[in-house]
Amino acid sequence: MMKFQAILFDLDGTLLDSNMENFLPHYFSRLAARVAHLAPPKVFIAHLLAATEQMLANDGRATNEAVFSAAFYPFAGQTRAELEPVFDDFYARDFPGLQEYTQRKPEARTVVQLAFALGHKVAIATNPLFPETAIRQRMAWAGVDDFPYDWVTTYENSRCCKPNLCYFDAIAARLGVPAEACLVVGDEDMDMAASRAGFATYLVPGAATALSPDTPEPTYRGSLADLANLFETS
Repeated sequence: MMKFQAILFDLDGTLLDSNMENFLPHYFSRLAARVAHLAPPKVFIAHLLAATEQMLANDGRATNEAVFSAAFYPFAGQTRAELEPVFDDFYARDFPGLQEYTQRKPEARTVVQLAFALGHKVAIATNPLFPETAIRQRMAWAGVDDFPYDWVTTYENSRCCKPNLCYFDAIAARLGVPAEACLVVGDEDMDMAASRAGFATYLVPGAATALSPDTPEPTYRGSLADLANLFETS
């Protein structure tokens, strides 16, 4: 295994045992309940998903937060200033309860700690579709929230989403490390796509892993424990 200067860890399905297909319906349901006095859940969720699609299509013209807000607000006659306190309260009071739909991976903390101990720059490279508070909470659920990360992608600070290559390029630029000196660790096609921009990739197979035929072959694959062993022996 070659020497890397930076490790880019995906969060959901990689450091945190969280299957989005199971997690998101509960997330949508609880969030929709918060605005049920304004619109029926189906109407709200459809509007939320349409705004999310705009983020996924973001080409770097603005932050994901700005793109989402332009597509989402106003909603049901309410302005952003009127609705944001409702969402802030949701993330403070309701979102923590969604931890029950995730499980901690004991080896996650070990491998992140080792990456820091070996002197790598370390980033949490989760798809930046959520505000920072939701991402930081999920990092805490994974038991990896208290490390001095060089970068954590959120919808406030990112201008692209996976699998857009500008997402990975922006992280490398932020870290000041060339793509070929970065290792992207993830469990899905969208993570393995980074190899198209010159990044090395490490696939951690999980519940969401279903690589399509046109997905680039991962540079490496194995468990997080295997990755820790590679770090220690390389």
